[in-house]
Amino acid sequence: MKARITVLAGDGIGPEVTAAGVRVLESVAGAFGHEFEFVDALIGGAAIDASGSPLPPRTVDACRSCDAVLLGAVGGPKWSDPSARVRPEQGLLELRRTLGLFANLRPVRTLESVLDVSPLKAEVISGVDIMVVRELTGGIYFGRKSRTALEAEDVCSYSAHEIERVTRTAGRLAMQRKRRIVSVDKANVLETSRLWRSVVERVISEEFPDVSLEHMLVDAAAMHLLLRPTSFDVLLTENMFGDILTDEASMLAGSLGLLPSASLGDGRVGLYEPIHGSAPDIAGRGIANPCGTILSSAMLLRHSLGLEREAATVEAAVESSLSSGLRTADIARKGQASIGTEAVADAIIERILTVH
Repeated sequence: MKARITVLAGDGIGPEVTAAGVRVLESVAGAFGHEFEFVDALIGGAAIDASGSPLPPRTVDACRSCDAVLLGAVGGPKWSDPSARVRPEQGLLELRRTLGLFANLRPVRTLESVLDVSPLKAEVISGVDIMVVRELTGGIYFGRKSRTALEAEDVCSYSAHEIERVTRTAGRLAMQRKRRIVSVDKANVLETSRLWRSVVERVISEEFPDVSLEHMLVDAAAMHLLLRPTSFDVLLTENMFGDILTDEASMLAGSLGLLPSASLGDGRVGLYEPIHGSAPDIAGRGIANPCGTILSSAMLLRHSLGLEREAATVEAAVESSLSSGLRTADIARKGQASIGTEAVADAIIERILTVH
């Protein structure tokens, strides 16, 4: 297979972890007889510095003309002035909108070999396997905004169409899993959540009758994610709630550095990125955990390129590497020696080549 992949390294540790992801994809291409072309482009703070825009036209063109996009992270203290007219995060939000990427998939799965790095008890988190489906282009992040010296406004709005399409994504995924969806909202307070609840009910009952549906208020969901995380299968929610809950859920796995994500629309092109931020405090030190990016690369292989065997090989290589005790500083046990970003990539690549 031939595929063109746009790489948006971004800011902070983004260049380091995307370099590891590219190396892993190159190893997959070599092992399985594929041809991957990588095209670099700017986004976020790096793009602001170079062009004044967090999402330059060249970047948009590169993303529209490729098969998939691999992203590192955006932002950092250099561009963190809240009153700034142009901010790095605007580039990511606009890219999602431009590519029509309305569904964000964030798998949260605990690995037995690293249960000890979670702050929660092993018996609570053992066996966790959750797929969070977050609506990505609506809600409060994209609503009307205004601010004066004394007042500010962020409008949360959703249409039935926006809710329908992300619910269908969750329904399709649930049919491939345990056929259970928990839909998270705040329907006791918010009109958008009342619409959300009614539309989700209709789509699931009409189009996915074999899927069981439970509604849960977001505050209860936040509690139960820590109290009984193994009870969740597919968790469906709107934009802001999903953003918050998935960061909370990362503590089940033990580190933000372990979790991948995929942003998908109706087309083939998807955006793949770790859920962590740019971590400017460790940027350039070669110690960032690349596993979230490498697992995002596996999702890229699965969802945009249709290469299930290759994706599973990458995931197995990551798990094998962690099981052998190779850990970056964020997941190292107390007193345990840690290894750097490149060494983790080396170990995963070695396993990919050995298995194949």
